[in-house]
Amino acid sequence: MPSYIVRRILVAIPVLFGITVITFLIINSLPGSPVDYLVDPRLPAEVKQAKLEMMGVTGPVWQQYLNWLKNLLQGNLGFSLNDSRPVLDVILERVGPTLLLMGSALVVGIVIAIPLGIVSAVKQYSALDYIATGLAFTGISMPAFFSGLALIYLFSVNLKWLPSGGMSSLSGTGGGGAGDVLVHLIMPACVVAIGVVGQLIRYVRAGMLRELDQDYVRTAMAKGVKPPARIFVHAFRNALLSIVTVIGMQIPSLFCGAVVAEQVFSWPGIGSLMSTAILARNYPVLMGLILFSAVVVLLANLVTDIVYAVVDPRVRLS
Repeated sequence: MPSYIVRRILVAIPVLFGITVITFLIINSLPGSPVDYLVDPRLPAEVKQAKLEMMGVTGPVWQQYLNWLKNLLQGNLGFSLNDSRPVLDVILERVGPTLLLMGSALVVGIVIAIPLGIVSAVKQYSALDYIATGLAFTGISMPAFFSGLALIYLFSVNLKWLPSGGMSSLSGTGGGGAGDVLVHLIMPACVVAIGVVGQLIRYVRAGMLRELDQDYVRTAMAKGVKPPARIFVHAFRNALLSIVTVIGMQIPSLFCGAVVAEQVFSWPGIGSLMSTAILARNYPVLMGLILFSAVVVLLANLVTDIVYAVVDPRVRLS
């Protein structure tokens, strides 16, 4: 296992390098420039050139990338073009809210999807099966911005049960506590979890149907093993391998869902920061966010592969 982890980390290094190269080329080929937003065109030419050099947006693209990579290896992601703050500080203050949103959505999705997927497989072609399958396709097909606006209209505008946005209430109105954050978290987490539930139900159902049709399950039934033991001890345990794979694959989807949900609900996380950086052509912040996202996805894949060996001892990571 240790040697496998080291090999995976060594493989991840060129992958990250390739991601940064492609991303840097794409970003610098986009129409528009941060100069248009931050440098007054009426300035004298020498003053404008000095500002451009200070921002690090002069010279060929390959030279700009090498300068960025050199700073990265020194632990410096550059400075935000909007407020001259270190990019690392800007990202770190947004990581907590995003991880809270993604983690909550993943937990909600797993808690809802796995029982529904198991029931759907055990009660195949029943009314419960059709309901669960319908919910799965609805969750996959429904855009996050639509479900977010629908929840705001229902629970904030009409029923007035939940706040429509933000991470906490204004000071003096009961804000700042864990309970207040939890109330603000409910709708964004549900919006992100809808897509997770839709994906997981389908895979849990398919995995359980495959295992329930195996000879060892029929043998257990012939030996008089009770249905709960056949379902959970035998079938579900062997179906976990494919389920773990799907859960690991949800990390990129959670990032995509978080970007939309944070915009709809004004959640102060990485998603809203990424949207702001794109609109402002804030290249250093955008590069830092993409690098952070790539690292998280690669780590999630590594953890998923390690969990394989824990879930199924027959798997050998060699």
